[in-house]
Amino acid sequence: MVEGKVVVVTGAGGGIGRDIALAMASHGAKVVVNDIGAALDGAGGSAGPAQQVVDEIRAAGGQAAPNTDSVADAASAARIVECAVESFGRIDAVVNNAGILRDRFFHKMSVDEWDAVLKVHLYGAYYVSRAAATHFKEQNSGAMVHMTSTSGLIGNYGQANYAAAKLGIVALSKSIALDMLKFNVRSNCIAPFAWSRMIGAIPTDTDEQRARVDKIKQMTPAKVAPLAVYLASDAAGAVNGQIFSVRNNEISLISQPRPVRSIHRSEGWTPQSIAEHAMPAMRASFHPLDRSADVFSWDPV
Repeated sequence: MVEGKVVVVTGAGGGIGRDIALAMASHGAKVVVNDIGAALDGAGGSAGPAQQVVDEIRAAGGQAAPNTDSVADAASAARIVECAVESFGRIDAVVNNAGILRDRFFHKMSVDEWDAVLKVHLYGAYYVSRAAATHFKEQNSGAMVHMTSTSGLIGNYGQANYAAAKLGIVALSKSIALDMLKFNVRSNCIAPFAWSRMIGAIPTDTDEQRARVDKIKQMTPAKVAPLAVYLASDAAGAVNGQIFSVRNNEISLISQPRPVRSIHRSEGWTPQSIAEHAMPAMRASFHPLDRSADVFSWDPV
């Protein structure tokens, strides 16, 4: 599917990123395996995780190069893209997968916790995509695959920073798709359901919680990889600006914001008439705030 293409996968030292990198290589791509080797909260760093994945790819007969630059800095992110060009002569696709968590209920969240998550997820997706965009424009081709989350699409407790970043990535992807369509550059999002260290801290104190975790553990990172490979391939040439989810063996196309109900008043609106007429008419179409009431009953990842 991606024979001869050069693909950058960020956060590819483990979890979903690792399986995407391995799948890209198994389908013929030359892969830059980017990972700073940090802990889940972003602390520390090691070349080990990226190199281990590269070793796996090479042992299987594939081509790969390790990279340990951070996505959270513009100059550093640019070096990730340059690693692809220097190692393999070009770049054809990026998979923005790198991420950290700093969960906290909103009224307790610190500025540092907010900033750190936005930097890695949203800024990181922008920095890497922007560095690749120049090459894509010049060669009149390219694909971007961004990892979003149901925490942003639907909402979740204690993840205002993560949810804001992940929904921001959706808007970023859609804007890239519109801006770069004339250069044959595509941009799409995946909301993955998969067991990884990113969600390894889910509580298991009750039977209900343990059953939920057991269900999620069946959703391995390898289930997400085929869609990422497809979206990076020429076979996905007509797929642009979309949001998909992968849940075990199920792929879903996610709806994008559209008006669900409108009401018109020829004489205009006052706060009082809104309270008396508009809101009562619209209330039946309100989206549920309680996650358990959501029709998809999706767990966030």
